[in-house]
Amino acid sequence: MFLEVGSFAPLFTLPDASGTLVSLEQLRGQWVILYFYPRDNTPGCTKEACGYREVAAALAQRNVTILGISPDSVASHQKFQKKFDLPFRLLSDTDTAVAQAYGSYGSKTFMGKEYLGVYRDTFLIDPEGKLAAIYRRVKPDAHIAQVLEDVARLQQG
Repeated sequence: MFLEVGSFAPLFTLPDASGTLVSLEQLRGQWVILYFYPRDNTPGCTKEACGYREVAAALAQRNVTILGISPDSVASHQKFQKKFDLPFRLLSDTDTAVAQAYGSYGSKTFMGKEYLGVYRDTFLIDPEGKLAAIYRRVKPDAHIAQVLEDVARLQQG
């Protein structure tokens, strides 16, 4: 599926770190930052999660919900969330169906070896459930500032 700004975000329901099911449809009426990441407790993924942790309170004041999605288990998410005191939900997409629906899963290369995995992509979803911004293959350190800038701009717009 090809996603573009202005199209509706693919709906999903996934368990969070406590096993509670979270549905994108439940979040209509608020902005959602949906970020896909490859794996809990890896350097880039930890940097990205901690970056979102630092801005989570400011985003909550703007009616923005942060959701992180990876193929890790609920138990792995529990440990990762507790270890880094993450104040937002991490969702378990163990079969990668949601990552695939968002075009965030496919062929990757590491140290000369090719494999299938989750891409580090982020989607900003507006209160109507439409994609307001798409960020593909992001770098964890510089990316969050751009998302914050876009949230502020789009909410004014």
